[in-house]
Amino acid sequence: MTKYIKGIIILSLFLIACSKGKSAINPNTPPTNLTISATATVDSSGNVSFTAKANNAVSYDFDFGNGIIQTVASGVVTYKYPESGTYTVNIIAKSSSGETISASTTVTIAVKLNLVWSDEFNIDGAPDPTKWGYDLGGGGWGNNELEYYTNNADNVIVQNGILKITAVKENNSGYAYTSTRMNTLNKFAFTYGRVDIRAMLPAGLGTWPALWMLGSNEATVPWPACGEIDMMEQRGSELNKIYATLHYPGHSGANGNGATTTISNSSTQFHVYSLDWSPAAVKISVDGVVYQTVANSSALPFNHDFFFIFDLAMGGNFGGTVDPNFTSATMQVDYIRVYQ
Repeated sequence: MTKYIKGIIILSLFLIACSKGKSAINPNTPPTNLTISATATVDSSGNVSFTAKANNAVSYDFDFGNGIIQTVASGVVTYKYPESGTYTVNIIAKSSSGETISASTTVTIAVKLNLVWSDEFNIDGAPDPTKWGYDLGGGGWGNNELEYYTNNADNVIVQNGILKITAVKENNSGYAYTSTRMNTLNKFAFTYGRVDIRAMLPAGLGTWPALWMLGSNEATVPWPACGEIDMMEQRGSELNKIYATLHYPGHSGANGNGATTTISNSSTQFHVYSLDWSPAAVKISVDGVVYQTVANSSALPFNHDFFFIFDLAMGGNFGGTVDPNFTSATMQVDYIRVYQ
C-alpha cells in the first residue's frame, strides 16, 4: 500500500516537471497583433508584395479585393493585379485551432498595359492572312442563319484603313444572302487582358453583326463548355441596342448570361466596344461605360485561350425577319487592339 502511494506521488511529480517544460503558447489562444505591409513595384506591372504578421498565427488568408483569395502559411506573398484600381485587401490570420483575427489595408495600383496584338487594317485588299482565316458555308452553325459565308472581295475587304464585312442579297449554294465570318483561330489567341474594337454597325431589318470570342479548345471541348464571350451583338430590328453575353454550361443559347445597353448612332458613327478580362471578372463596355460584369472563377471556362470572330449574319434565331427590300449592309471595323 505504501509503495503504491509513493508511486503515485513520484508519477505526479514527473508530470508536473514535464508540464513546466512545455511551450507557454496555448493552441486555443486567438492570434493577436496582426500587422500588414504592402509594397507595389515601381514598374507599373501590378505586382504588390504583402507581409502579414501576427502572434500565434500559423496561416493567413489573403482576399486581394478583386475576388481572388489565397492562403499563405508564411504570411508573405506577391500578387499581380491584372488591372488598375483601388483595392481593399483583407487578411485573416488563423491559429492552429482555427481561432482568427483580421485586418485590412488599401492599395492603389496603376497597371501599364502593353499592346500585344492588333490589326489597324491599313493595307488595302484582303485582310492580312497571317492574322485572319474564314469559316465558309451556310446555316450559321446551328443558328438557322440565311447567309452563305464566303471570303470573296464582295463580302470582305480592307479599304482606306477600314475593314468592311458586307452582307449581300444574292443566291449562293441555295442561300439567299452572302456574307463573311472571319476569325483568328490558330493565328492568335490569348488569356486575360483588354480588348478595344472600334466599329460602326450595319442597319437593315434582319442584320445581325457580332464581334465575339470562342474558347480555342472548341474542337475538343464542344460548345458551350469551351466558353463564348460576345463583346457586341446587334439586331437590325433594334438598332442602337447593344448586347453583351457570356455562354457556358448552364447559360447556353437563349439562356446566356447577358446584358444590354442603348447607345446613339450605332450605324452612322464609330464606337469602341471593349472587354476587360481577368481571373476575377469579365467586363464588357461601350465607349468606356461598363454594362456587363460576370464574376470569373475556376469553375467557369474563361481561364484559357480564346480567339476572335467577326461576322455579319442575316436572319436566323437572333436576327429574325429580313426586310424583303434588303440589298446590302456593311459592318465597318477601324481597328482591334489587345493589351496585357
